[in-house]
Amino acid sequence: MTFLLTLLAAIFVLGPLIALHEWGHYIVARLCGVKVLTYSIGFGPKVFGWTSKKSGIDYRISALPLGGYVKMLDEREGNVAKDEQHLAFNRQHPLKKIAIVAAGPIMNFVIAIALFWVLFMTPSEQLATKIGQVLPDTPAAMAQLPVGDKIVAIDGHDVQTWEGINYRLAGRMGETDNVSITLQSNAQTNQSTKAYQAPVTQFMQGEAQGKDALTSFGMLPWQPQIAPIVGGLAPEGAASRQGLKVGDRITAIDDTAIEDWITATRIIRDNPETLLNFTVLRDDKSVQLQIMPQGKKDNLGNDYGQIGAMVDRTEIVIPDDYKTTVVYGPSESLVKSFEKTEQLAVMTVSSMGKMLSGMIGLDNLSGPITIAKVAKQSFDISWQMVLSTAALISLSLAVLNLLPIPVLDGGHIVYHFIELIRGKPLSEGVQMVGLNIGLLLLAGFMVLAIGNDISRLF
Repeated sequence: MTFLLTLLAAIFVLGPLIALHEWGHYIVARLCGVKVLTYSIGFGPKVFGWTSKKSGIDYRISALPLGGYVKMLDEREGNVAKDEQHLAFNRQHPLKKIAIVAAGPIMNFVIAIALFWVLFMTPSEQLATKIGQVLPDTPAAMAQLPVGDKIVAIDGHDVQTWEGINYRLAGRMGETDNVSITLQSNAQTNQSTKAYQAPVTQFMQGEAQGKDALTSFGMLPWQPQIAPIVGGLAPEGAASRQGLKVGDRITAIDDTAIEDWITATRIIRDNPETLLNFTVLRDDKSVQLQIMPQGKKDNLGNDYGQIGAMVDRTEIVIPDDYKTTVVYGPSESLVKSFEKTEQLAVMTVSSMGKMLSGMIGLDNLSGPITIAKVAKQSFDISWQMVLSTAALISLSLAVLNLLPIPVLDGGHIVYHFIELIRGKPLSEGVQMVGLNIGLLLLAGFMVLAIGNDISRLF
């Protein structure tokens, strides 16, 4: 059942993005006077579809839902009647060819901007960007960031939400440098700002790989203070098997004093299959236990520890000074959607460059299985998360397709620019060599991405 829901979520999110990408190619081709033969969502054998009586275009859904294509009349792919040669793609001016090829990725950019625009216009109550906690032995701790101060900028870029902070920090993945954090003082009478320099070394790599940017950096938003008292135990969990009891108050794990449940949870999650020394208070007596968190994998394949201990449910009240309502008007939302699209596009290209240079590991590359799981997870959270996930995937599709690799849209654009400059296209032999190289590169990336996906499952 979970597999079916994951598949349906992926189809629901990816299907429209693929369809609109191909529609971009399709509509611009028709506007440029090129005859379209087939508009297909998916590759391989035709599952169902219809042929337009007016245009003769074959609209179809194909068996392999890993993309789509628009097939146009082209003399390189078969004989073309003399009276239709002017409708063939290969006969068009290079600028028309570039417009047709670029229309697909541009459509994905437009979709991302439109979805971000809707999200920015949706009022939301969020946690204010005040630092709620600084984790020990992290860049934030080394920079001595004060708890309670408000984060207003990262590396000189204004930030208004924790999501924006997370994206700015994630953009520094793999780097060894200083991250500039601009804070607004917590003092009521002093609203001055101060910039702190936090040193990072191979940020989010090594032991920190798999952790989110905020945890790796070591500054977290406000979190509720929940007493570290065990309220329930899973019968087959590590905690139950190794002596923890309902009512025990966790006071320390290894050498770390525990004052709240979230701190205990974070230590447990960060130490799968590692024997931890627990100190608990039971009937006013200190008891020593050794518990090994069971290794689990989250939806993205990251390892985490779990002992099967639960806390009693308690009402959480967020202090007013740690809450903020984020709302933008239509024009401001549009500007912010363009800014966010640009920021994430640059970060995506930068991450690809870091992978190729070895600054970050190739295991950060994700494939269709991870995309499907993220899509399913977004449906479990909210409609806003679904739109946000769709926007991110659409943006990734745009950037990926614009890479100057033959067989991708970006590679074809390079060919047509060369034709524009030379006054004639490259020879078919040269183009075929490039396409074969592109296919090998793309196949290699796909094998690596799917291999990473599978490794995250086990």
